[in-house]
Amino acid sequence: MEPFSIPLETIYLYGLIISGVLTILFVLFADVFHFHGAGDGGMHFLNPVLLFAFVTILSASGYLLERLSSVHYLLILAISAVIALIVVTLLNVFVLVPLSSAEESLVFKESDLQGRVGTVITTIPADGYGEVMIDSTSGRIAKPASSFDGDEIPNGTNVLVVQVKNGVLEVSVHHKLENFL
Repeated sequence: MEPFSIPLETIYLYGLIISGVLTILFVLFADVFHFHGAGDGGMHFLNPVLLFAFVTILSASGYLLERLSSVHYLLILAISAVIALIVVTLLNVFVLVPLSSAEESLVFKESDLQGRVGTVITTIPADGYGEVMIDSTSGRIAKPASSFDGDEIPNGTNVLVVQVKNGVLEVSVHHKLENFL
């Protein structure tokens, strides 16, 4: 069949090229235009990435089946649609949904460290600088530190971050509540 006197494999090829380019452009520039898709309102299947991916896969499989087989064009369209539906469903379930629920950033502000408990990894002299390691959910943070009280703090001591000045943590020895009971 040749609608508009154009062979079907040419239509599939044009569909593949156009939808592939649109998919790549959308993935690259969706954040620039702050477009988050229809998936925010609960209709995840209307996400433009999924629609573009569906058309791309449908076109690619349709083109290949038209080129490599002599099956009827309606059967090729049905097979291509099933293949595209399966691949797009897998893409959504195993890639897009986990990415949408992932943390947006692992960045922290130094003021967020105030009040946190860390461990001295390099002894802090009374009038100098050492280093403190603070564990967080995204990893470990090592920062330069000085003694808030002006006392030497040995390696391995648990400390409390009192304040942060110019990127240097000012710390004091952390006394656990159980030590006082």
